[in-house]
Amino acid sequence: MQLVVGRISRAHGVRGEVAVQVRTDDVESRFAAGSVLLTDPAAAGPLTVTATRWHQDRLLVSFAEIADRTAAEQARGTELLVEVDPSVRPEDAEEFYDHQLVGLRAVTVSGDEIGPVREVLHLPAQDVLAVAAADGKILIPFVTEIVPEVDLDAGLVRVNPPPGLLELGRSDPA
Repeated sequence: MQLVVGRISRAHGVRGEVAVQVRTDDVESRFAAGSVLLTDPAAAGPLTVTATRWHQDRLLVSFAEIADRTAAEQARGTELLVEVDPSVRPEDAEEFYDHQLVGLRAVTVSGDEIGPVREVLHLPAQDVLAVAAADGKILIPFVTEIVPEVDLDAGLVRVNPPPGLLELGRSDPA
């Protein structure tokens, strides 16, 4: 199974360095010098990390295959992926891979069915679970106060919605 660990956001400088939007908690090993990352689109890679550094809260990465600014600009929007065993769980019991959450049943803490998790959205402020309800898609902030329990073995997430969330979080029918 492939996991997204980052996305190339823009070129930085003239020597091919790129800014990466990080999507992993394991930056040190995922972006270690010598690491080979798969890409989406596949034709953009694989890419070999040669160096990383932090600059103003952004991860800057140099890849062996991106030699100049032109190549860095062409790589913009490329997702960076790693291959992992789908049965492996993160070490922290409160961390989850997206593929582990998609398909889980979302229920309220009182047991009312909401619907299945269809997608995990990684927004700038926080992650959000997109849940397919009978009358549309509900967007649920993936924070402990609102999602106090994720039980992978039982196949569910428990939601403690503040008043109005299940109504306000709805988007157009999915």
